[in-house]
Amino acid sequence: MSLSDAEILNEFLKDHPTIEIFEVILPDINGKLRGKWIERKNIKKVIKGGLKLPLTAIAFDIWGRDPSSWVYQSGDEDGVCITDIRTLSTVPWLTRPTAQILMSLNNFDNTPCSYDVRNILKNIMTRFDKLGLSAMPAFEMEFSLFENQDDELGQPVHSQLSSSGVNAGQTYGLECMQDMSEFMHGVRDAAQAQNLPIDTLITEAAPSQYEINLYHQPDALVAADQALMLQRAIKGVAQQLDLRASFMAKPFADLSGNGMHMHCSLLDKDGNNAFDNGTDEGNELLQHAIAGCLATLEDCMLIFAPHLNSYRRFKEGSHVPMTPTWGYENRTVAIRVPAGDHKAMRVEHRVAGADANPYLVATAIIAGMLYGIENKLAAPEPITGNAYTQIKPSLPSTWLESIEHFKQSKFIEEYFGAEFQRVFTTTKEQELEEFTTKITTLEYETYL
Repeated sequence: MSLSDAEILNEFLKDHPTIEIFEVILPDINGKLRGKWIERKNIKKVIKGGLKLPLTAIAFDIWGRDPSSWVYQSGDEDGVCITDIRTLSTVPWLTRPTAQILMSLNNFDNTPCSYDVRNILKNIMTRFDKLGLSAMPAFEMEFSLFENQDDELGQPVHSQLSSSGVNAGQTYGLECMQDMSEFMHGVRDAAQAQNLPIDTLITEAAPSQYEINLYHQPDALVAADQALMLQRAIKGVAQQLDLRASFMAKPFADLSGNGMHMHCSLLDKDGNNAFDNGTDEGNELLQHAIAGCLATLEDCMLIFAPHLNSYRRFKEGSHVPMTPTWGYENRTVAIRVPAGDHKAMRVEHRVAGADANPYLVATAIIAGMLYGIENKLAAPEPITGNAYTQIKPSLPSTWLESIEHFKQSKFIEEYFGAEFQRVFTTTKEQELEEFTTKITTLEYETYL
């Protein structure tokens, strides 16, 4: 018999008698972390549902500001915070004994808030359950690791330097890993303390760029929770070592950007891979799932590329797909089917940037699969060779274009909910307006 939340908390408190503060964390619509610090003596009340936060707290823009167009329509009412005891863990990179736990937000009548990102992912998981299927995602997380300072132009300073002057990152370079061994081991130790199942750690194509991958999980919500917590751990360990970790999609215009690829297979009710038919090609269900991901890619572009900077990453020849394409063992397409053991048959969705919200990325990919399966869509022929030279770019190439696709999408309305569609659109339009009303340094240098 499983333990109750209260029993798990009591065991945790007994095992960690020095914990002073609990960080109760609410992921917002941008994937930023909102919440409060709670003293040890009050954490039991929070676990029982005694903590409230404004519903608008999960709809803040990237600067943490209220959604100005609707914040007061309902009086800026509170919601009820619902903790997930599975995410309870210590925070090992902080000097004072601290723990953390993730939360979702319910309406005051205790119904799930329709624009809480964890609730949205749960809804898609429930729809898959009705088909006797479940998604098994795994995230790959790229990031940049900079010195904790800017140069004279306000740009980040590389932590990985090249004496030859060649601007490259030594992809898979083991010496570079050794140079950053204190950081890498710090992340490994933090991941172990927080039960984050790290798979591999590597250097990537750009200077100061790295990638850390997580093992697949049979629960999509757990996988997204772990992706978010890994990002936080990477940032926390970097700060502890006087470094700065960034998941910005494109820190430098002439260097590779940071992506967040997600691998995903489907399991049947017996736990078998639902894509596997004993062949290298996979079965008809795989074709439906791929077709659904391709058909919904334009509508979901705002989720995969949610910020102004996100669109600088989409550049031909940079391992970033620019068309709704797929192929077997092909890294120039949007949806790749990796080779290997048939029991691990899966898709790798290669569009999202590291700046995207992992809950929304998981929902978009899984919902795309569901859309293809429910409508029995047929996938086009797989691309062989270089997709960049065969098909012209067709995905939305600007933030504004993606906002308009998202805003008008029937798919988003049906699979994410009309309320989330409205709230996310409003948040992104508010952010876009902030950028369009500012005069840049480049404009002054050019026109003044």
